[in-house]
Amino acid sequence: MSPTARTGLSAHWHRLSIRQKQVVWAWAFLAVPIVFYIVVRFYPTGNAFVLSFQEWNLLGSREWVGFENYVDLWNDPVFWIVFVNTFEYLIIGTPISLVISFFVAYHLDKVRFMHGTIRALYFLPFMTSAVAMAWVWRWFYQPVPIGVFNNFLAQFGIPQIEFLQSTSIALPAVLAPAVWAGLGFQVIIFMAGLRAIPPTYYEAARVDGVSNWTMLWEITLPLLKPTIVFLVVFSSIGFLRIFDHVFNMTTNNPGGPLNSTKPLVLMIYETAFGGRSQMGAAAAQTVVLFVILLIVSLVQLRILRDR
Repeated sequence: MSPTARTGLSAHWHRLSIRQKQVVWAWAFLAVPIVFYIVVRFYPTGNAFVLSFQEWNLLGSREWVGFENYVDLWNDPVFWIVFVNTFEYLIIGTPISLVISFFVAYHLDKVRFMHGTIRALYFLPFMTSAVAMAWVWRWFYQPVPIGVFNNFLAQFGIPQIEFLQSTSIALPAVLAPAVWAGLGFQVIIFMAGLRAIPPTYYEAARVDGVSNWTMLWEITLPLLKPTIVFLVVFSSIGFLRIFDHVFNMTTNNPGGPLNSTKPLVLMIYETAFGGRSQMGAAAAQTVVLFVILLIVSLVQLRILRDR
């Protein structure tokens, strides 16, 4: 920039009022996240949507194929198995994790001895690497004499269970560590919601002789509704996007026996980076996942919103 231009900008800046300078600085700071979202979020999302109507193998040029990727996806029997698996992770994982985390938070909130230590222990799995956790749980599920669970069952004469090789048990076996991993975060959020409830409500209820069970249903849960809504949506998105645990616990056979544990994200990964690198088909699957996430989130917000 020439000295004349710099002088002109400096003079123009000094002519601005304090209010105008504040607006300029505000937009200067807002420009950073706006550029980030445009470059990292919006552009890739729009590009993936366009790519879903094309065929591309990462090497050649893109070829427009219209709705062919979506038609192939609709006619793919594996997709429907994966589609059902994805919703099983959602339908089973979300309520179980919320009930367990609320139960823990509700009782932990009343504990005073070593409260901080116990809370940190519950939060520790959330900070642990999902890959390391998945491999530890995979070791737990191994047959005798390696697996911890099967060794425990063998002590009572119970036949060993093929946790990760059974089409009926593999999905719950993979889901268990995923629920356990997110438990600490949900416990912390529930405890924050419980601490935000004014104690005067409980004091007035005790004066009126209200039981603890009634206070739970009539005071605690209604006032925790914003917290519950947040955790339901947050957990649902997490279970719909589950990948790390499934991929690492079924490394030898990604997706489990007969694709019984394969979620949609793992299918997208295999389509894009395995074999023929079908980026167009993977983009179509990504768009489907985006639509599912959007619909599920909007439906949950609609159902759980305040009347």
